[in-house]
Amino acid sequence: MNWISNVVRPKIRSFLNRRDTPENLWIKCPESGQLVFYKDVEANQFVIPGSNYHMRMGANARLKLLFDDGVYEEIPVPEVATDPLRFRDSRRYSDRLKDARAKTGLDDAVKVGFGTLDGLPVTAAVQDFDFMGGSLGMAAGEAVIKGLEAAAERDTPFIMFAASGGARMQEGILSLMQLPRTTVAVEILRRANRPYIVVLTNPTTGGVTASYAMLGDVHIAEPGALIGFAGPRVIEQTIREKLPSGFQRAEYLREHGMVDMVVHRHELRPTLVNICHVLMKAPRVAPPPTLPAPASSDVSAGA
Repeated sequence: MNWISNVVRPKIRSFLNRRDTPENLWIKCPESGQLVFYKDVEANQFVIPGSNYHMRMGANARLKLLFDDGVYEEIPVPEVATDPLRFRDSRRYSDRLKDARAKTGLDDAVKVGFGTLDGLPVTAAVQDFDFMGGSLGMAAGEAVIKGLEAAAERDTPFIMFAASGGARMQEGILSLMQLPRTTVAVEILRRANRPYIVVLTNPTTGGVTASYAMLGDVHIAEPGALIGFAGPRVIEQTIREKLPSGFQRAEYLREHGMVDMVVHRHELRPTLVNICHVLMKAPRVAPPPTLPAPASSDVSAGA
């Protein structure tokens, strides 16, 4: 009895309580197939070290990477109806929202923050693709509008990190109404004479590209980002022609004048710092000069 109690039961208990290996311990590069340790990718700003492939970044990670010391104030967003159309396909829309909120820790696809960028006050919004494909619904539209209005009120530039598969079909026409609403909010910021900078990440498509994502004063794209309204497959089926190599990718769009620059993620923050200081006509504060250490003088005694 003692042998069963002291040996068998603990072994069975340890077997049942054994922890599984985390699913995200390794990341496979979609471009090269290379397996990379997750912590290495995270430390490299979610850029695969070997191939330089830019993985998607969540809203919290984006904002911490942007603002000085990773510190920012989250701007609250007005609440909207959770399921205005009581939409249901294979699952209820309300259930999909619950799952997305549990997965990302966000209320919806867009998060807005206020902080400093190299000492300059800045308002920024990030669209998280992990939240239902970054789809644009009423809550996301309200967040973008609130961010633009807050930038106008606080007299700051507004930086938008766009990533979306388009409008949210579960909200129907209410989702499409966000396109003109966000466009009007961009005009409010423009009348306040404050810069609007858009960072296009992979992917930025659909109604988001047809509205606020293409209305910036400066458009920056991350390398390899897919940017467009309709997908390449839909376009090929419509025009019945083979599309050029690299069509709708960031580098192709830069060559054809649709975006201003393609910037590696490691250089993105310094680039945004320079743009914000130039457009706000705010001189950068130079660090105090470092004085050379006093030279030690050797005094020799004696004649």
